[in-house]
Amino acid sequence: MYLRYMQILFENENILAINKPSGLVVHADGRTKEESVSSWLLEKYPEIAKVGEPWTSPTGEVIYRPGIVHRLDRDTSGVLVIAKNQESFLNLKAQFQDREIKKTYNAFVYGEMKEMEGVIDRPIGRSKSDFRKWSAQRGARGEMREAITEYKVLETCPVVSYVEVYPKTGRTHQIRVHFKAINHPVICDSLYGENKPVLLGLDRLALHARKIEISDINGDILTIEAPIPSDFISALDKLKDLC
Repeated sequence: MYLRYMQILFENENILAINKPSGLVVHADGRTKEESVSSWLLEKYPEIAKVGEPWTSPTGEVIYRPGIVHRLDRDTSGVLVIAKNQESFLNLKAQFQDREIKKTYNAFVYGEMKEMEGVIDRPIGRSKSDFRKWSAQRGARGEMREAITEYKVLETCPVVSYVEVYPKTGRTHQIRVHFKAINHPVICDSLYGENKPVLLGLDRLALHARKIEISDINGDILTIEAPIPSDFISALDKLKDLC
């Protein structure tokens, strides 16, 4: 269903970058069988099947993640970078670990943002109320890991804001957790913005990975951008009417 919407944004001998559609998982969890970015890669690029690092599922199954060096949540759309050989994988992995990769997201969030730009510097731990969640608020469980998110407000009105986001760390659900912590959860986030109204005609998590800047193994700096999705364009038109 989702794979027919897969778009290749960039490709050379080392790197493949795709525009992942919302609703598609990056790789299977070992518990269910469903289409994924990994299954598409194995079909289209069988030669990269064992590039990267395999993952052992809770059931003990070894799952290969062909070239997968980072993830996007199921319902987040946008740029996903894949390594086509092991040297490229190790190069990209080191850049992510050393926080050298620049990432830009766009999101619609609930409420009027009072500051037009800012930094959310709040460590993230496990939620004490729901094992599926993470938390940047008082009472989080376990190890609290550093998490920093910069943002700039592009449009704002009393009920919704459109923001550009620059995560400086790469924690699970970081953008979603941080905006929840400042009382502006991402629109249509069923996990962190439950019981919130649907706005702007959006029917999926309003988070899009728009741009990423990486270095290839030959030293070239690559800036790869995913176009603003059609539902975001429609939402922006509706936002102008609200404001």
